[in-house]
Amino acid sequence: MRDLTPTLRRRGLLLAFAALPWRNAAAQPVFPGKPITLIVPFAPGGVADITARTVAQAMAASLGQPIVVDNRPGAGAIVASQAVLQAPADGHTLLLMSNANAVSVHLFKKLPYDVTQAFAPISTLGFFDLGLAVRSDSRFKTLADLLQFGRANPGKLSIGTIAVGSTQHLAAELFKSRAGIDAVIVPYKGSPAVINALRAGEIDLAFEILSPLLPQLSAKVIRALAVTGDKRFALLPEVPTVQQQGVANYVAASWNALAAPAATPPAVIERLRRAAQEAIDQPAVGQRLRELGVTPQGSTPAALAALLTREIARWGEVVRAAKIEPE
Repeated sequence: MRDLTPTLRRRGLLLAFAALPWRNAAAQPVFPGKPITLIVPFAPGGVADITARTVAQAMAASLGQPIVVDNRPGAGAIVASQAVLQAPADGHTLLLMSNANAVSVHLFKKLPYDVTQAFAPISTLGFFDLGLAVRSDSRFKTLADLLQFGRANPGKLSIGTIAVGSTQHLAAELFKSRAGIDAVIVPYKGSPAVINALRAGEIDLAFEILSPLLPQLSAKVIRALAVTGDKRFALLPEVPTVQQQGVANYVAASWNALAAPAATPPAVIERLRRAAQEAIDQPAVGQRLRELGVTPQGSTPAALAALLTREIARWGEVVRAAKIEPE
């Protein structure tokens, strides 16, 4: 009788090898396997918070899991960033990254992390310009009028922004440098205070993100002299950019993006990137963001990493020129 042992052994090996891919596939966890937490380093109700919630809701529908927004406001986005880095690197805890992450590198003597190494970039969500606004009855009808006065009267032009080190404040510092004017920058606690000061005539010019300015512009209690982006904003097509009015090499914009802890698997990052892009591409999402003064724009992780590196270098120059001492 023929010995079937070798044949059975070969068949057993073949079955074992055939089963390996299935076993490996089964071992891979399904993502997302539970609700995702998106930690936002700003208080509820602002443009970053509403952007996060708008995109998160659309992403949740695509991913099949809810995305819970967790607001952790704090200077330099440090509190929110640390909370994300303390979570498992599995894609279920994300950070709403922003320009604040780039600026904070220069505002603090030592951060508890290296922002370029600690996070895995996913995608940008949108960019938002600032507006240069005056009172509706201001003597400055154009940006050229304001610049002419500022250059002829050093130290007499006043510019209102929110806190020192904010995007608005640094954008105003950059404006002074590029425009060649000596103006006084007056910091306020928040956007409502800046707008109230402008309307009361306490300041000549306000530097503010477009979102809180849009209702005031619609009510015609203030006027926009310029926007700070590289092109005109879609909802204010009649308002030229700062560059278009003769201030060369001036562009200032803030942005929001998604990031995860650095050790997050690439496949998870790619799944999140696709979901973010699909959300941004939805007409209703795009319309809502534009109403906030945000231009929707996704990116690759590599493009976001490059943006962060550029912003760190760029705003570092502004912080040093403004002689802002790190805390």
